[in-house]
Amino acid sequence: FMFSCALVAQMPDHAIWDSFLKKYVDNDGHVNYKAIADNKAELNGYLNELVKNQPQSNWSNNESMAYYINAYNAYTIRLIVDNYPLKSIKDIPSPWDKKFIPLNGKLESLNHIEHDILRKMGDARIHFAINCASVSCPKLLNEAFTAEGLNEQLDAVATDFINNPEKNKLEENTISISKIFDWFKKDFEQSQSLIDFLNRYSKNAIGPKPKINHMEYDWNLNGE
Repeated sequence: FMFSCALVAQMPDHAIWDSFLKKYVDNDGHVNYKAIADNKAELNGYLNELVKNQPQSNWSNNESMAYYINAYNAYTIRLIVDNYPLKSIKDIPSPWDKKFIPLNGKLESLNHIEHDILRKMGDARIHFAINCASVSCPKLLNEAFTAEGLNEQLDAVATDFINNPEKNKLEENTISISKIFDWFKKDFEQSQSLIDFLNRYSKNAIGPKPKINHMEYDWNLNGE
């Protein structure tokens, strides 16, 4: 008898990534790159899951978004450990344009995942979820993003980043904010002002017209 050989892609097993993050990333988002570089098998095991189980048209928005956030973070770690030791992701030539991520039968870049996929999903909170391996980035969450928990997780990383005094200093009439809010300003202003967006998460109420400064961005590696 005939049967179809077409394999329907399952969800990747994000639990593998979850246990990896709990092992190698502390609660402050510091990554033990040396330990990962010394044993790449665990990381490669999860990357193989991502390659085998890529988003399909019948996946929900949350399933796809969780996949691409986890993929972005996992492949960023892969990029660092493949070039380790180094002081900054910027020591790698054109790190975000390097095409090394297998997606839909082609090799794609981190920029492709961020700008052509995640940003187009229209949720600015992704900027606090994807990690650029640097001190000034939002910290790498030491748990996997999942479709079921995605909204709560995105709220949690937004709240954590916006209220972290090393990343943003928010007062009523003066704010010093991360350059992320400058680089991606239009993402945060899709349905409200940037100040309204910040006030959704800020523990300090910001007035309607504060003086705005942008903090220096520290590109040093977010290692231990």
